[in-house]
Amino acid sequence: MSESLRTNLYQLNSEKIDFFSCAQFSLIHVACLLVIWTGVSTVAVVTCLALYFVRMFAITAGFHRLFAHRTYRTGRVFQFLLAFVGTTSYQKGPLWWAAHHRHHHIHTDTERDLHSPLTHGFWQSHVGWFLSRDSLATDQKLIPNLIKYRELRLLDRFYPLPPIILAVSMFVLGSTLEHYAPTLGTSGLQMLVWGFFISTVLLYHGVFTVNSLAHIFGRRRFETEDDSRNNFLVALITLGEGWHNNHHYYPSSERQGFYWWEIDISHYILKVLSWLGIVWGLQSPPARVYDR
Repeated sequence: MSESLRTNLYQLNSEKIDFFSCAQFSLIHVACLLVIWTGVSTVAVVTCLALYFVRMFAITAGFHRLFAHRTYRTGRVFQFLLAFVGTTSYQKGPLWWAAHHRHHHIHTDTERDLHSPLTHGFWQSHVGWFLSRDSLATDQKLIPNLIKYRELRLLDRFYPLPPIILAVSMFVLGSTLEHYAPTLGTSGLQMLVWGFFISTVLLYHGVFTVNSLAHIFGRRRFETEDDSRNNFLVALITLGEGWHNNHHYYPSSERQGFYWWEIDISHYILKVLSWLGIVWGLQSPPARVYDR
């Protein structure tokens, strides 16, 4: 057995893996193998990528930039929409997500940071922390501005429900298309596999790269107390979250790509939404950040 594998197994044991979470996480990955029997179609792949994009935006613009950091403002209806769509990603609820992210910023890259690759290793930072019993609780003291919303508390409590609704919707959509548009070559099971299982697995690992890769690989523009880095590849697959060193230097900024050449798709979408009056008060880095 290799030393790295021994280390990973030790970490899994020492962090007390929650076997119910691990079982769900594993089954979603295993379910992707159903693609061997369902095959592939253009409409299924397009749906998979579209749901990845929409849910990634809900995670980055909603769970992260709105709930965790309050970098802009919006109405209660759009806030709930972001929360609901983000919860279909099956990364637990918005209150849990925001509380853990605020904890991460308080203790970044220390022993108390559950997903630091520097103190806990790559595997633990990427996925082990998510399956740990230590990560199950939601520290409500960190999110006093969010717990006042009853709808967010309900989403957080019943977080498996939105993913189930999405999965059922994918099956119904595929079955409907199979019946009324058979030339598309899809089916209920195929749409379930591509639209929910594969899309969700891609989303898991896309989001988790911010915890793991963006603290190991990339450039450090700012001298922060952690080891956050700007990573172009991570920024592409997460719609802008890869400009992680920028973010850790000035986390109050809605815009994480501080310069025009730093692609930040979530910022572009939020900017358009601000022109439409759906969101407002987008915070930008102050002049002193650019002077630095």
